[in-house]
Amino acid sequence: MPTSTTTVLIVGSGPTGLTLAIDLARRAVAVTIIDKAPQFPRSSRAKGPDSRSLEVLEDLGVVEEVLAAGAAPLPMRKYRGGVAISDAAPFADVHPTPDSPYALPRTVAQWRLEEVLRDRLATYGVRVGLGAELVGLAQGDTSATATLADGREIEARYVVGCDGGHSAVRKLLGIPFEGKTDETQMMVCGDVEAEGPDRGVWHQWFDEDGAVMLCPIPGTRSGWWFQASPETDASGTPVPPSLDSFQRLFAKHTGLPGTLLSRATLLSTYRVNERMVDRYRVGRAFLAGDAAHVHSIAGGLGMNTGIQDAYNLGWKLARVASGRADPALLDTYEEERLPVAADVLDLSAERLRATLEAIKKPGGGLDSANTPLPHGPGSGYPWSSLARLGATPRLRAGDRAPDAPCRDLATGNPLRLFEAFSGPHFTLLGFGAGTAPELRKASVAYEDALRAYGVDAGGAYGMDAGGAYGMDAGGARGLADDGGHARSAYGIATGEDVLVLIRPDNHVGLIVPAGELRAVGEYLNAAALERA
Repeated sequence: MPTSTTTVLIVGSGPTGLTLAIDLARRAVAVTIIDKAPQFPRSSRAKGPDSRSLEVLEDLGVVEEVLAAGAAPLPMRKYRGGVAISDAAPFADVHPTPDSPYALPRTVAQWRLEEVLRDRLATYGVRVGLGAELVGLAQGDTSATATLADGREIEARYVVGCDGGHSAVRKLLGIPFEGKTDETQMMVCGDVEAEGPDRGVWHQWFDEDGAVMLCPIPGTRSGWWFQASPETDASGTPVPPSLDSFQRLFAKHTGLPGTLLSRATLLSTYRVNERMVDRYRVGRAFLAGDAAHVHSIAGGLGMNTGIQDAYNLGWKLARVASGRADPALLDTYEEERLPVAADVLDLSAERLRATLEAIKKPGGGLDSANTPLPHGPGSGYPWSSLARLGATPRLRAGDRAPDAPCRDLATGNPLRLFEAFSGPHFTLLGFGAGTAPELRKASVAYEDALRAYGVDAGGAYGMDAGGAYGMDAGGARGLADDGGHARSAYGIATGEDVLVLIRPDNHVGLIVPAGELRAVGEYLNAAALERA
């Protein structure tokens, strides 16, 4: 069969693969995304994006749809012997702040999140190719060739495996998936229809001889996520998941009629796996998400780590593929994300241990695993070679760049820093009037790669006929930090003049005093970032 060509081939169309595809497509990179499944799954699996992933989804232009499709985290009602013991609301005291607008995670069925992402990808003219199973992968000096089960071939400059824990890409690359599977920690899972239970809480029946958990699926009238410790037969062998088994488990632990449950679908058996790769890249092929790391579901870190893998890789692949960056930039993907995967494995293991201890006692539940993480694990890369220099009392090079509400001097309208960052560019923030000349120079020198904003830069931004300050002659835009939230979030005192360079994935590249524009230029022109 004839060979089709693309710049980046993504294998796997879950949230990780779709996030990467959108990020590349919006940067005008030719992308092909395939999945071996014959149709899109209606699996609920992951329960939704955390606060950092919501920030990523805002940048990709879909956060409003995701928020509308989901719900805030529900209180957890814990039972013992079928009797309600206590309610817990682990996020009750967590609220948005000026620097973190999405303090709470969002509960969304994974199939619905994937629908939102596919719709966004389609606006760029890209659709998922279903029924496309990868069976071969060969790499050359300038491209890689993927062979599909039906004989088709796809030639791509780069290939990214986002194809889950059983990743064909990882296996074809020969990358070990070291770790362990705990056969003693097992759950049966499925989506069920149920009438009767209160949909305002996540029900958790924990007894000494087993457990049942029932969580309402947002956007449905009677859909629930069902999770339980499995039944065992006379020989002690776990019974496969089925509606009949779910009904028996439900009746046993809740004291309610099992017939309240109906229409069980997406049946699966979950075992605790803790595994990860020792490298994220072989030549022109990369791994992301569960293809690179799997771990306990405690705390809901899996899908979110994958989304953030994709967000880290997207801008780097785009810059290299377009010839605007040295290929060495791609080495920083593994440098930054591999330590995060290791941290997530450790954190999820500790959360699982804490949960297993908690549920031994009446009133214990999954809230033991839900310690709030405002920006998710690995929200910064201070160890990275891309974290060049600089720090304030609040921020280091490599850290996640905070949000803050400002006012656009050109329009008088509110403009958050996240809105200024949104898109494929670098952003240069200049705090104080002393940075205005440098912002002007930078916006002219790097107009195609950088947007410059002066924060409280005063009269440096020329007054128009209406008496409003706006854009200066060099193209930099003015922002007013009326509430002082931007300076506070970035740790910059009133009267200080400081430049902060923000990467396209909204992490701080460097922090330097006014007068050090050369450092910004060196960062943008460094071999790892920009070809000479």
